[in-house]
Amino acid sequence: MIAQPIRPPEPSAAPERDQLEGWLDFHRATLLTKCAGLNVEQLTRRAVAPSSLTLLGLLQHMALVEVWWFDSILHDADTPLPFTSDDDPDAEFNVLDSASPEEVAEVFLANCQRSRELAAALALETRAARVRPGESVDLRWIYLHMIEEYARHNGHADLLREVLDGTTGL
Repeated sequence: MIAQPIRPPEPSAAPERDQLEGWLDFHRATLLTKCAGLNVEQLTRRAVAPSSLTLLGLLQHMALVEVWWFDSILHDADTPLPFTSDDDPDAEFNVLDSASPEEVAEVFLANCQRSRELAAALALETRAARVRPGESVDLRWIYLHMIEEYARHNGHADLLREVLDGTTGL
């Protein structure tokens, strides 16, 4: 079982960087909260047909996304992306038995910590080392995008958790 994290409070009046980092950490902890206390069967159940989303798949996806944006895009590093497969472009959503939920949570938390460390010394205006086709993004954009991505997937997680055990408002 994935342990219940300590979720930081929602950030309030503070400098921009503190707000961005605070909201990102809040959403990271929210996703873990949605997964906490459930067994393997619950975490891997595709509970909202016809969607194939699962809570464990969402957690694996966000572990991958952390590496993609902070390692691959921001720093142009060749860090291996977790939970991927050459055979399945959506393996992080589909392959749910390559690691235990506790191991997935450990990878997720380690990748979140690595993301914090990779961004810590950079100004918000720092341009990403890897330019996406047709655009260049900065660290501020990456923070905002990550908050948006977590918020969207946390909405999915809300629905999945409610269907699984009736829990709402986590």
